[in-house]
Amino acid sequence: MIVTETNRLIISKFTIDDAAFFMELVNTPNWLTYIGDRNVKTIEDAKKHITQGHLKSYQTNGFGFYKLLLKEENNKPIGTCGLIKRDTLEHVDIGFAMLPAYEGKGFGYESSIAIMELAQNEFKLKKVVAITLETNTNSIKLLEKLGLSFEKRVKPFVDNEELLLFARTF
Repeated sequence: MIVTETNRLIISKFTIDDAAFFMELVNTPNWLTYIGDRNVKTIEDAKKHITQGHLKSYQTNGFGFYKLLLKEENNKPIGTCGLIKRDTLEHVDIGFAMLPAYEGKGFGYESSIAIMELAQNEFKLKKVVAITLETNTNSIKLLEKLGLSFEKRVKPFVDNEELLLFARTF
């Protein structure tokens, strides 16, 4: 189901049929380095993650992570962008990731702008946050370009790793 579109992208909800793409995405070098290993090693693992994560979030929160389809390549899935409500953070978190061949081409910015418009206008959020490793300079640059500002350091996960929290109030 299409959620929104940009000039180059169709942004749509994940389905179980996206398991192969999802498995590929979460095992890319930058995902593993900056987001972490989600132990998605099989199509069944991917289906389970989509069901318990994406589909549950759509149902519970009305939003979630979406797949990005590139119009000029016959709607090929190239990445993800979306919103997540984590129990460990006060506000909804925006996130994004691309397949390696599509990194650095503006798709993260383009999709994030569309997602932030949805966050503000459709989901009526007053504030959006993002978390990232201090070493993820590309993500930090993108967050700043999107109008998010560094707020504080946080340790939102059980691994106790310190992350930078950026925020934007609408």
